[in-house]
Amino acid sequence: MTTAKREMDSAIEVFVHGFSTDKSRTFPYEASRVGPLWLMRDAERKNPREYRSEEWVVHDVAAQQADTIVRQHARPGFTMSVMIANDDPDGPTRTAYKALGYRLLRTEGFFVQPLRRIPSPPIPSPPIPSPPAVVSIERVRTAERAAQLARIVRRRPIPDELLGDGAPFRQYVAVDGDDIVGRVRSIDAVGATWCAAMYVEPSHRRRGIGQALMSKMLLDDRAHGSTCSVLAATHAGALLYNRVGYERIGTLLIFQPKKQAAK
Repeated sequence: MTTAKREMDSAIEVFVHGFSTDKSRTFPYEASRVGPLWLMRDAERKNPREYRSEEWVVHDVAAQQADTIVRQHARPGFTMSVMIANDDPDGPTRTAYKALGYRLLRTEGFFVQPLRRIPSPPIPSPPIPSPPAVVSIERVRTAERAAQLARIVRRRPIPDELLGDGAPFRQYVAVDGDDIVGRVRSIDAVGATWCAAMYVEPSHRRRGIGQALMSKMLLDDRAHGSTCSVLAATHAGALLYNRVGYERIGTLLIFQPKKQAAK
């Protein structure tokens, strides 16, 4: 096995376990192996209608073989996330899945930060011409801050027992006065971390807030013993992640069966 393939396989494992842990906040979302593929899906539910869409993750497996395995084991409602290494063309993969009745939903870059070098967190600049102000970057540790964030993202607040150092994830926010204007989350996964839900309010972009959030998160990741940080990003997000030391190792092609999409 080449070094590049080992790195990709390790990063995929971080992605699978980190993504599943994050999605388990509302109901257990389990990661498992089915042959050469990874599967992420809801644990058994009493009402099958409540199952969320499941994700199959494919790397270095032919489209026909992957499709055969998924069709044998998938519940209704699934996507196929196919990882393509940087040096491999994605055209043949797109063609093969199209021939099998899939449509491409989106593509995302797949990134790893080895945590060897972390840029110093910048001090977010104030808007112009508003009076000088400093946006603070902090980890969510209180029930009050968790409740404030929950109202913004429209999710249940982080429980009190998950606000301490022993929690499987760390949530960070950028605060301007009384307002949360940015956020990002780091999830522990197989000795590394999965970065999720990076967002800065449009009114506060281009001020260094995203970089400050990421730098704070990465420094804490390393302090907690993480070997690397892994994330997937759109083209726009990729510009930020390069600035904080992430290296693109591949592309994630996300497919869905055409018949399923038409329902």
